[in-house]
Amino acid sequence: MTQPLSLYNTLTRQKALFEPLNAPFVGVYLCGPTVYSEAHVGNARGPVVFDVLTRYLRHLEYKVRYVRNITDVGHLVDDADEGEDKIGRIARARQVEPMEVAEGYTNLYQAHMLALGCLPPDITPRASGHIIEQIEMVQQIMANGFAYESNGSVYFDVPAYNAAGRAYGKLSNRVVEELLAGSRDNLTGQDEKRSPLDFALWKRADERHLMRWPSPFGEAPGEGFPGWHLECSAMSRKYLGAEFDIHGGGLDLMFPHHECEIAQSQACEHPTNEARVWMHNNMITINGQKMSKALGNFITISQLFSGENEVLTQSYSPMTARFFLLQAHYRSPVDITDEGLLAAGKGYRKLMNGLRLLDKLQLPEGTEAAADTSATDAELRKLAADCFAGLNDDLNTARTIASLFNLLRKLNGYAAKPDTLAQVSPEVLAEATATYRTLVQDVLGLRDEPRARAEDLLGLTLHFYQEAKAAKDYGKVDEIRAALKQQGIVVKDSKTGIDWAYSEE
Repeated sequence: MTQPLSLYNTLTRQKALFEPLNAPFVGVYLCGPTVYSEAHVGNARGPVVFDVLTRYLRHLEYKVRYVRNITDVGHLVDDADEGEDKIGRIARARQVEPMEVAEGYTNLYQAHMLALGCLPPDITPRASGHIIEQIEMVQQIMANGFAYESNGSVYFDVPAYNAAGRAYGKLSNRVVEELLAGSRDNLTGQDEKRSPLDFALWKRADERHLMRWPSPFGEAPGEGFPGWHLECSAMSRKYLGAEFDIHGGGLDLMFPHHECEIAQSQACEHPTNEARVWMHNNMITINGQKMSKALGNFITISQLFSGENEVLTQSYSPMTARFFLLQAHYRSPVDITDEGLLAAGKGYRKLMNGLRLLDKLQLPEGTEAAADTSATDAELRKLAADCFAGLNDDLNTARTIASLFNLLRKLNGYAAKPDTLAQVSPEVLAEATATYRTLVQDVLGLRDEPRARAEDLLGLTLHFYQEAKAAKDYGKVDEIRAALKQQGIVVKDSKTGIDWAYSEE
């Protein structure tokens, strides 16, 4: 490898050598979805990026605990502190239990992540399953003087936090005075707050709120639910500790969600910035505009796979989608177009064809190896090392993919002229092919996705069978029958035609 791993930290605004808190252990947390509807393609970028990150950390022999949560309560409409729960609103409209909505979309999301090649996280905590931890965290923050109760709800006290020498706004690089100036005219429904910057840690549940738990807050016993920002702080702290290595999410979560997470962790027992490294992937756009459910310009993951969206002219496979997302650096925006997806499909298939030729790279019998292979060995080793350089430079998958194509070009040259393998030592060739295979499959997570459908190929085979039978080429007929039987398929000849069935032997 050319260099150690460096990552860009949003908190410090610079790249730095990645040094785990407790090597070889690494704690990673990614903000997961709010499961009130089907995820769109933009929601897939973070999981794909962090799947590559955790794969690569494991390749570097770190012991990774990867946590990706499910938000199934507390995320209110418009990301606000007032109004209906996003999941509750859908449940009310459908006249079902909120957890039916959450469970259905959670299952669909997880199936889509698996299809996109994302390995399951080590832990997938749900907000509704960690109410006790969230209440305990609120109580700690209140005891430290950074939160107050108002009509059964509890709010984080941003002015008190800053007066104590903390810095609300340091992650997103926002100035509190400017935030205040922009929020004074928007206090509708926020009479309970002392400051418009304060945010809900716990909300008293009114009569329309479907999801609620017994609340210890307020003068009279009541029921409530956790604030959206609180959930990730409580769950990451439970599974990764008061301070851990890497926290990630989309750029749109930097403020207020991640900013509030840091404030909560700083105001709690054992104050920390929650994570040492904060990583944010950029947005996916359509025609230059941010993809958003609120704007109505999104493509769901199902639509991408089926092609059933007016922006698309055809369907795209999961691996094509994964390659499309990885061919840009995670901190750069990605614009979805048919042309871009088609090009991604070609690039993906080129990498897959490279995997197919690796085992065929053999020096022809009778060809003698060169006495001195040092120059060619050095060239091939550099091409292989360049593939790691991109990943080590802030997980630059775009650069790594470009380097893999450079390496593949060299390997294709050897495949076209096998006698030139005499100029390479077997050891270096093995290193180069291992690098290609490891990075494509194990780190980038790209798997072979055959384009041909089994039933189409079977139909074509039966057509050849019918032609052979009509020509009375019984040797060919028997050969096709035997080949299909080896695959567990039997040919059924009848007066009405030719069909097939699974062998029952």
